[in-house]
Amino acid sequence: MFSKLSSILREVFNEEGGSAASNGALYQNAMAGLLCEVASADHDLDEREEAAKIKMLGALLDIDNAHATKLVQDAQISSKQSVSLYDYTDKLRQLEQSQRFELIKAMWEVAYADGKIDPLEESVIRKTAELLYVDHALFIKAKIEVSGQS
Repeated sequence: MFSKLSSILREVFNEEGGSAASNGALYQNAMAGLLCEVASADHDLDEREEAAKIKMLGALLDIDNAHATKLVQDAQISSKQSVSLYDYTDKLRQLEQSQRFELIKAMWEVAYADGKIDPLEESVIRKTAELLYVDHALFIKAKIEVSGQS
């Protein structure tokens, strides 16, 4: 699913114009930024969340750990200058619903990496889901799948 997401993203950005490299960098940075936003929402830097960001970004974009690590490092710097989640979600609205669901699910994975969900983390994920037009039922489904609740 994740490699399909990566290839479809490349196609979407190629259709919108611009070079594949520059458009690819936009969506990669946007996804990395969202994962960083969720991890930093509770103002508690946790190694498990840091590792989860790299793992989930690698899976979402079908890239190696070194590339994912670089993207996360860059995103952490740029997220300090970001004023809203819209800066990221605006670039990702062209995704299919299933792809947006996978991104929301990855955000839940990062949030749950430390074993607890802070209300601020949930708020970031909820707002992202709203900005990406992810149905509320899918938002809840992603949370349940990641948390193991029944």
